[in-house]
Amino acid sequence: MDAIDRKILAELQQDGRLTITELAARVQLSVSPCHRRLRDLEQQGAIRGYRAVVDPTALDLNFEALVFATLRWQAPDTVTAFEEAVTAIPHVLQAQRLFGEPDYLLRVATTDLASFQQLYDQQLARLPGVQRLTSTLVMKHVVEDRPLPG
Repeated sequence: MDAIDRKILAELQQDGRLTITELAARVQLSVSPCHRRLRDLEQQGAIRGYRAVVDPTALDLNFEALVFATLRWQAPDTVTAFEEAVTAIPHVLQAQRLFGEPDYLLRVATTDLASFQQLYDQQLARLPGVQRLTSTLVMKHVVEDRPLPG
């Protein structure tokens, strides 16, 4: 990956709706080579997809919590079962496996505290292998969806 590829990625992270003509102009290439590079970046997996960044409040998701999960390691399939189950919960926006304790960090969005409590009691606390859950509420986002550095 060279400097031009990095420029293409930086521009698309700022505005994924750029036309190929606009993108080519911003990275100072003609349309054909820019399109070829873009297609290569997609095929190589450097660009995993395109999506709209939606304001959670537009969907009435005004409450966010970070949930730390520690698992019991009773069976080799514990991790797989936990990850499959957590993937099936739409309100879990992100799930990251961590080194050390806790084992996982989940970012969860709901409409309000009552909805979070219901999700916590009925789904999160019942995830396979969970030994302990600890939650903290998000007060505000300071840095969010920042483009990756080039």
